[in-house]
Amino acid sequence: MTDWLETQARIRGHSPFLARALDRFPKVTERLAAGDHDGALGAALAAGSPEDGVARSLRRRRGAIALAVAAADLAGVWDMDRVTRTLSDFADQALEEALAAVMQERYPDAEHRGFVVLALGKHGSRELNYSSDIDPILLYDPATLPHREREDVADAAVRIGRRMSELLTARDGDGYVFRIDLRLRPSPEATPIALPVEAAIGYYESTAMGWEQAAFIRARPAAGDIALGDYFMRQIRPFVWRRSLDFGAIDAIVDISRRIRDHYAQGQAFGPGYDLKRGRGGIREVEFFAQVHQLIHGGRDPSLRSGNTREALAALAAANVIDRDVAARLDAAYILFRTIEHRLQMVEDHQTHELPKSAANLDNVAQLHGLPDAAALLDLLRPHVEWVGRNYDRLSPQKDDAGLSQDEERLKAQLIEIGFADPETPLARIAHWRGGTVRALRSAPSREALEALMPGLMRALAKAPDPSRALNRLDDMIGRLPSAINFFKLLAARPALVELLAEILSHAPTLADALGRRAELIDGLIDATAFDPPPPVPQLAQQLGALEPGEDYQALLDRVRQRVGDRRFALGAQIIRGGDPLEAGRGYGRVAEAAIEALAAATVAEFEIVHGKVPGGEMVILALGRMGGGVLTHASDLDLVCLFTGDFSTESDGRKPLGATQYFNRLAQRITNALSVATAFGPLYEVDTRLRPSGAQGLLAVSLDSFAKYQREDAWTWEHLALTRARPVFGSPAARAATDAVLIETLRRPRDFDELARQAVKMRGDIAKHKPPASDLDVKLVPGGLVDLEFLIHVNQFRHGMAFDPDLGQALAELVSSGHLPADLIAAHDLITRYLVVSRLVSPKSTEPAEATRPLVARACGVADWGGLLASYAKARQCVGEAWAALAAPYQEEL
Repeated sequence: MTDWLETQARIRGHSPFLARALDRFPKVTERLAAGDHDGALGAALAAGSPEDGVARSLRRRRGAIALAVAAADLAGVWDMDRVTRTLSDFADQALEEALAAVMQERYPDAEHRGFVVLALGKHGSRELNYSSDIDPILLYDPATLPHREREDVADAAVRIGRRMSELLTARDGDGYVFRIDLRLRPSPEATPIALPVEAAIGYYESTAMGWEQAAFIRARPAAGDIALGDYFMRQIRPFVWRRSLDFGAIDAIVDISRRIRDHYAQGQAFGPGYDLKRGRGGIREVEFFAQVHQLIHGGRDPSLRSGNTREALAALAAANVIDRDVAARLDAAYILFRTIEHRLQMVEDHQTHELPKSAANLDNVAQLHGLPDAAALLDLLRPHVEWVGRNYDRLSPQKDDAGLSQDEERLKAQLIEIGFADPETPLARIAHWRGGTVRALRSAPSREALEALMPGLMRALAKAPDPSRALNRLDDMIGRLPSAINFFKLLAARPALVELLAEILSHAPTLADALGRRAELIDGLIDATAFDPPPPVPQLAQQLGALEPGEDYQALLDRVRQRVGDRRFALGAQIIRGGDPLEAGRGYGRVAEAAIEALAAATVAEFEIVHGKVPGGEMVILALGRMGGGVLTHASDLDLVCLFTGDFSTESDGRKPLGATQYFNRLAQRITNALSVATAFGPLYEVDTRLRPSGAQGLLAVSLDSFAKYQREDAWTWEHLALTRARPVFGSPAARAATDAVLIETLRRPRDFDELARQAVKMRGDIAKHKPPASDLDVKLVPGGLVDLEFLIHVNQFRHGMAFDPDLGQALAELVSSGHLPADLIAAHDLITRYLVVSRLVSPKSTEPAEATRPLVARACGVADWGGLLASYAKARQCVGEAWAALAAPYQEEL
């Protein structure tokens, strides 16, 4: 057990996420400092106020609980069971409160019953990890679920489930509550998100696959109508716990592990980059080892049915199903793996299970755990990982080459003939696809469509720059598809698309992931016009917002997500095909601006139906950052500030009138949700509103007059620097002009330049300290990279009182043409920006691209080869670095 000062030092030194939480939640921090960890949890549970509304209250509580739990864990005061159970209990509470809020909102006078949330996975077993998502199944009873007159009960259930998910997944300055994955429900490709309970029972009794049997070992009712959930669990008990041995289900479980080992090959070798969850000898193999034995023996012995992994291992040992020493070693390994998994996630609240590849980041995790360095952490884990892997191998003996069938030998020879240097990888993939365990390949027609496509597909993949990588990503994509038959038939009919698919799979994991969610994205590339630049924003906004007859606001959200997804995917494909990343970046910007225009206009119209209009007032949306500059990457979020014109003391004129401030703040939240909350077509954009006046503590929407006053009297230097890239992207011409006038007045106001420069230099130093680059190719954060260039441009804009154009390239060109900055910076800006845009597709973690992808990146940046690109990049960094150093030097000496 450690004292608070030591624990706090580890947090401050090694976990930026928790360090911020220490400052955000002083009452929790105060209890921790007093050594009262239970009191800290109590303070965390009280962190959200009812006045905040259920969503914000839960978000604040989630952040505070994350701090309290992590501190108790790091201090050694709570064991792993207490940690995971506390996190799981809060997930239950969050689901219950969100569901109750939705029911109260929709059916305030009805008894709230007939809808249950089943928890699966680690949530179901009350072993939730530190930054986990949750995987619920939503069921309802049509006979008892409240619904409005003339409202179909199935539609009511879907609306309840969707709204509950929105409350928990929506992000703002306080973060989010939980990520929710609803794809574990029966046949997610064809079923609504909430299912009638009897239909679900029928599915599990007749159609479900072996892996679904194992999934329900850890299922339980977590929120809502618990009696309904208990009824469902009783009815499917014979499906989960069969008295006869079900080796088909067992083979399915073991096959999952084999495929995980094979697919995540880069995370299998122990060392930096090892995947603690999926890697050989990792968390999954402890869990699967227990579940296989539970499936074999649990039908006859109810004592073996616990969903909790540690309890299951103890029960299996007590019943002499597995050796006590084996159970003890698995238990010890599981505790250690889960503890280190939590350390990985505590650093920045990311849902990661991989040991960092960089030595510095791995040292950081080790030191957060209380170890001296990465070597000590690896030494701690290694014997457990190796033993668990060897133990699990006993369930799945490997087949050697001599065991290949004649058909497999013939296929292997064919694969070598068409160009696969290593035929083992495609051989394993094809066997997996043909094995009947892939959801998208269940039906005979889908398997026939795959077989018809297979020759052409394999030839294209054999010619791919990185065949193994392309195959891995194709396998992952097929595994995510709800249905594959139309996808395979399309590719069979369009051989050119097969070649393009091979390129995408070889080079662009971001696009491959998108295809896994929506295979029909490839359809949009059939027409050559898909590779044209997006049209101007007004035309594009009209296309995005156009509704078919009879469609409603919810349909609009789905339609915009679909159309924006199509456009963004096509822009990414343009880059892979050799298009200019700078032009694609501008295209991404126009698509995002059109989405804002379409969704904001529709949300305003929907809002006005109930609340009317505020006389003389309207919403204005201000874009900042990359969105303000109009050049985005595939992964860019949207930095937005919501303002409103008119008198804040007026009231709207609808049947449910609201004061202007409340009106526009509710409207702003609706618009933010429309842009960010996932629907059936997935998420749209991450929206960051923290650049608004007073940041996360301020109102979501403020009047234009208040905004102007804040900029005159209270804004920090960094806020004025941020305004150099601000521009209105929604609002009437008059409202935009008024907003532009405030921006111009703020930016051109006389100021103490030396003080501004001093603050800018300090800010850049703080960024370098708290957000180190992921690698030398993290072109945004490296010294001499894009952040340095942005600071250089912004400080010179204020120094010379000119070039206040939100487009960074245009502002730089004006400063260069006026003789204020060296001309070489223009080429440096273009090269670095091109690399940023293309790297977000091919290397989203800002590390070095795969070797096969490097020529593509070089060509996209206008350089002949990878060596030439590195040389040009080094020259660009030197140019930027020297210019920034010259500006910053006098002020760094003062600091």
